[in-house]
Amino acid sequence: MKKIPGTFTIVCYIVLAAALLTWVIPGGEYLREVQVYEGVEREVAVEGSFHYVEPEPQTYSVFFSLFEGFIDKADIIVFVLMVGGAFWILNSTKAIDAGVHAFVRFTRRCREKKALRKVDVDAFVLALIMLMFSLFGAVFGMSEETIAFIIIFVPMAVSMGYDSLTGVAVSYLAAHVGFAGAMLNPFTIGIAQGIAGVPLFSGLEYRFFCWVILTAIAMIFVLWYAKKVKKNPEISPVYKLDAYWRERAASVSETEPATATAPATATTKAPYVIFTLLALAQILFAVYYPHTCITIGDGTLRLPLLPILAALYTLSGFWAAKRSLSAFNLHILLFTILYLVTGVLGYGWYIMEISALFLVMGICSGLAAGKGLDKVMQLFLEGVKDILVPAMVIGLASGIIFILQEGKVIDTILYGVSKTMAQTGEVGSVGVMYVFQTLLNLVMPSGSAKAALTMPIMGQFADLIHLSRQTAVLAFQFGDGFTNMITPTSGVLLGVLGVAKIPYALWFKWVWKFILFLIVAGFLLMLPTMFYSFNGF
Repeated sequence: MKKIPGTFTIVCYIVLAAALLTWVIPGGEYLREVQVYEGVEREVAVEGSFHYVEPEPQTYSVFFSLFEGFIDKADIIVFVLMVGGAFWILNSTKAIDAGVHAFVRFTRRCREKKALRKVDVDAFVLALIMLMFSLFGAVFGMSEETIAFIIIFVPMAVSMGYDSLTGVAVSYLAAHVGFAGAMLNPFTIGIAQGIAGVPLFSGLEYRFFCWVILTAIAMIFVLWYAKKVKKNPEISPVYKLDAYWRERAASVSETEPATATAPATATTKAPYVIFTLLALAQILFAVYYPHTCITIGDGTLRLPLLPILAALYTLSGFWAAKRSLSAFNLHILLFTILYLVTGVLGYGWYIMEISALFLVMGICSGLAAGKGLDKVMQLFLEGVKDILVPAMVIGLASGIIFILQEGKVIDTILYGVSKTMAQTGEVGSVGVMYVFQTLLNLVMPSGSAKAALTMPIMGQFADLIHLSRQTAVLAFQFGDGFTNMITPTSGVLLGVLGVAKIPYALWFKWVWKFILFLIVAGFLLMLPTMFYSFNGF
């Protein structure tokens, strides 16, 4: 089987193809005007203003594309690098791992309680695990991290009378359903909205609704399947393969990597120092900004959000620092999310402010772990290195737009596509956008790359056919998320299946109908945004 090229190589091919298009497509231009959308300026094409111009075929400019792409998307690239570095610091403290292990221990204790034996505690435990991983996927884009938890949840599921597919589903599948229905994921929603020229994390309310629906669908599917397997284990397609896990089920629970991931009691003063500094900073902001105005639909709420957050942090932060280092860092993550939502909805935060917020989170979590500023900066740079390739892809993908613009053909493409798509109506146009994003994900799993490649065109295309750019972002979001769970080019999927010892062909056969159902559900969830005015859409 021929190896599929990497994402960067694919984008390089597209750059060359874009240069070739400038030799065969007639030149054309729209007149453009600047509009302000919820405080963010963006340039839009004026409908009916298209006219043909002399084309400018591109040659050596392909070598300028990466440079020009980096300049054009510098804010997005810096945002990705800063967030990646911040989360690397947080992950180095093992706080998230410790939280998951603590949750697993809690669910096991629930199963052992006599008072709960009359109810289906096992199903309740599976639902709680799925809810947790789906929330992680929706909030900070948990993906690669799920590989580490397969070794925990697969043996646990088998020991509960289920199978390895159930163990993979409650962690990996749940996280990626959350990833697809993301509300605050900076690596997909943040990038796509930034490139599309709409306020970051706007439309949060409807995206939350979508996440609830998609997570509920996933839970129903997994719990239905798990109940069938528990009733008759031999109907599981992995029953024979799970002999390995059945033999190890008892021993795995005893050899859980507690030393690496369990909460470590804070024995130093560092967590208390960080707690005090953060508490003082929040109290100061609460004094200067006693009220926050949040616009919901046509109404505006004036609430004392910052004083409330400062009080909650002060009351709960000391307890978290006293309990354990991991609890304290998870506490920092929780309040980072709360301040992110407050800043976006109440103060119009954009890329710079959100990047700074995540940076503070990363630095504070590292210092609280007693790592020292020098070590924290080293970890930050390691995180930047880890996310550098996606950042490079964003720059190169933006270079594709540079080539098409310099060749005077991007507007000709938009004009031709919009004329063709106008005949299919709004629903048909959204369907085509959605199908394109879904199919593209099969060969290009990188969400940041797809956002940089497609959103500049899709955003303007949405303007021309009178669709909200938020709907175009939603089409990208769903198209990017669902097929991640079946694409053979996904390193995360192959890693998960390798650890779980499930052949890819068997996984595909088991999950493809569910993925198809999710794709249909995603399309149905996009339809209301075309006929109703939701906040941010």
